Amino acid sequence: MALSEEDKKSILNYVNIIFHCAATVRFNEILRDAVQLNVIATQQLLLLAQKMKNLDVFVHVSTAFAYCNRKHIEEVVYPPPVDPKKLIDSLEWMDDSLVNVITPKLIGDRPNTYTYTKALAEYIVQQEGTKLNIAIVRPSIVGASWKEPFPGWIDNFNGPSGLFIAAGKGILRTMRASNNAVADLIPVDVVINATIAAAWYSGVNRPRNIMVYNCTTGGTNPFHWGEVEYHVISTFKRNPLEQAFRRPNVNLTSNHLLYHYWIAVSHKAPAFLYDIYLRITGRNPRMMKTITRLHKAMVLLEYFTSNSWEWNTDNVNMLMSQLSPEDKKVFNFDVRQLHWAEYMENYCMGTKKYVLNEEMSGLPAARKHLNKLRNIRMDNGAWNKTQITD
Repeated sequence: MALSEEDKKSILNYVNIIFHCAATVRFNEILRDAVQLNVIATQQLLLLAQKMKNLDVFVHVSTAFAYCNRKHIEEVVYPPPVDPKKLIDSLEWMDDSLVNVITPKLIGDRPNTYTYTKALAEYIVQQEGTKLNIAIVRPSIVGASWKEPFPGWIDNFNGPSGLFIAAGKGILRTMRASNNAVADLIPVDVVINATIAAAWYSGVNRPRNIMVYNCTTGGTNPFHWGEVEYHVISTFKRNPLEQAFRRPNVNLTSNHLLYHYWIAVSHKAPAFLYDIYLRITGRNPRMMKTITRLHKAMVLLEYFTSNSWEWNTDNVNMLMSQLSPEDKKVFNFDVRQLHWAEYMENYCMGTKKYVLNEEMSGLPAARKHLNKLRNIRMDNGAWNKTQITD
């Protein structure tokens, strides 16, 4: 560990609670790096934790998708897909080309190295943290804040945020997803509140077994990808992003052929033509590169936008019942109170304000630009109709 001796001494003597949130969340991380960051680093932190003189609780933040190869997921640590120690030993002598070849076989029916290594990390926590008081929190798809520090706060393109922005800009027009699949979004402040409450409960009650908390919304307040698409588009039509490429309009489809047709018609062809325009006007072509990056992100996310899961949340409900009325207000993680339409509008506006740093004073100009794009489309439609009539 990259700790000075002085820092290490302070940690060993004075730390009471560990919130282990560090991990790589890149879905396409190569297996060697994912194991190093998500499994071995967890193992090293557990070794350090066992030396801490005043440690009360070790809270490990996992993911609700660690066992996404199961349709129904209980609040338990399941057997790992492979013995983590054997995998770690094997990676020491394998070269990168061999690791890359065997990765698909190793992860099996999991979609990526992220979910695979998070499952291994949970097993490491269970097996090597037997002397510690441990809680595991599993959030689903973490999105913008619900209330704290203020509604809609978000500071990155991770998860669905980048797709929302691409849709608002008119770049994303089609996506492989099921309208009826549950979009298990969870606000970041809900996750934080639940994590703090989990640390409190384990610290006070010291349960005999590891407490696992599925921090999800689908079972108590379901919201579907078709509804997500509707609210994103309607919000960005009312409050457009600056310099939109086209008017926001997204078509979700689970049909393979239809998806590729719309990719060609609504993504690649317009991007190619726009790059020609940029070259003609003496500017650097950039839209095809943008589309390529977007498609890579979509491929990584389509597994989660096309499937639904059922998570047991008995422990989360129990935890909520243990809080005092005052603590329920301060550390609110009751997602039954979440109003999705309001949340999604705040989320979209959050990407505009806090990720893209667009001032609200620019809205009139953005609306004018969007109306101009609509008029161009209407004029083209009228011209085509005239041509057909003639």
